[in-house]
Amino acid sequence: MLSSGGQGRLARRDFLGGLALGAGGLVAQAAEPLAARMPDSMKTLGGADLPYGQPSHHEQRVQRQLSSAAGFAVWRTPLQTQRGIITPSGLHFAVHHNGLPDIAPEQHVLMVHGLVHKPLRFDLQRLMRYPMVSRVHFLECAGNSAANALSPLPVKQTLGEIAGEVSCSEWTGVPLSYLLHEAGLREGAQWVVAEGADGGSHSRSLPLQALLKDAMVALYQNGERLRPSQGYPMRLFMPGWEGNVNVKWLHRLEVTDAPAHTKDESGLYTQVLADGRIERFAFHMDVKSVITHPSGQQTMPEPRGFFEIAGLAWSGHGRIARVDVSADGGRSWMTAQLHGPALDRAFTRFTLPWRWDGRKAVLMSRATDEHGRTQPLRSAWKSRYASHSFNHYNAVQAWGIDADGRVENVYA
Repeated sequence: MLSSGGQGRLARRDFLGGLALGAGGLVAQAAEPLAARMPDSMKTLGGADLPYGQPSHHEQRVQRQLSSAAGFAVWRTPLQTQRGIITPSGLHFAVHHNGLPDIAPEQHVLMVHGLVHKPLRFDLQRLMRYPMVSRVHFLECAGNSAANALSPLPVKQTLGEIAGEVSCSEWTGVPLSYLLHEAGLREGAQWVVAEGADGGSHSRSLPLQALLKDAMVALYQNGERLRPSQGYPMRLFMPGWEGNVNVKWLHRLEVTDAPAHTKDESGLYTQVLADGRIERFAFHMDVKSVITHPSGQQTMPEPRGFFEIAGLAWSGHGRIARVDVSADGGRSWMTAQLHGPALDRAFTRFTLPWRWDGRKAVLMSRATDEHGRTQPLRSAWKSRYASHSFNHYNAVQAWGIDADGRVENVYA
């Protein structure tokens, strides 16, 4: 289980040496004709490339998972296939409240009005002339991991199906402060109502001062123009805040003196506490982590022995400072290695060398951010919120490994 400390923890030098020995290695072939040892790909010219590059056809199984709930279309990122911290644009999660609008960029206009001295209209051509910034940040749906919050029994699903409503990208756009300052804020301006150009006019009220500090009108994702499922031709992006406030297909920003209490914020995204009180405008996504390898529905590789536990951690309040891993259901913990860069409100990759001896084990990860916020256990999270609450679920994720190597979602 991780060994200096009783859990199978290994020094990285021992881990790498063990891989070579434990796997048996690849034995050099006896002398034979060179042509016989050449792979088929070296015996003929390759095919033509494409104008827009695509993943290998051998990776077609790596796709987002689709599910529908309460009329929403939910596409989840297959986190269990991801290495590194950047999610490919085509695998970025998406939640659509009212379908996917087809918006001609040359006809789209962003309006800034309300408590401003000079109402403004920005077409895309004008907006593209403004200075832009690029930042790497995660984006997470408020309802991510809802099944673990609500189901009395652990669902037998992959990590992506359970917690795949989170992704991390490089976002590029115009700081919203530029546009608001150009419009000129009037006395009493405290909030901004952001509205999308979708069929349901999705809208959220957001505090003005926070937007001035951090928000952007995002135009690019991972170096290319936004994709339709991410709000093409423009979206609001507020790092670290719940996904639905990052309004897609952004077309209107109304500066006001109070929140609008829209349908989207008054019902769907109001959290009920265990004592019946209401937690309104809980924007920040809390500190969270998941082990991606091994994770749900995977099988431990043969032969038994050396393995690297790997995962992702993030916090809507800042940088990840520490991740601890347990292989015995939380009885003992070991500190994982964080792989840089540890960016503000972005995915951070963590790993821990481990020797699996073939016995049952329960793997867990617990992240702590730079402000000291730490993931709670599921029981602690459930005790705080009403039984039907599920938004902002950030409890420790546990994976049970059976003696046959099968990995399943468990509660610990």
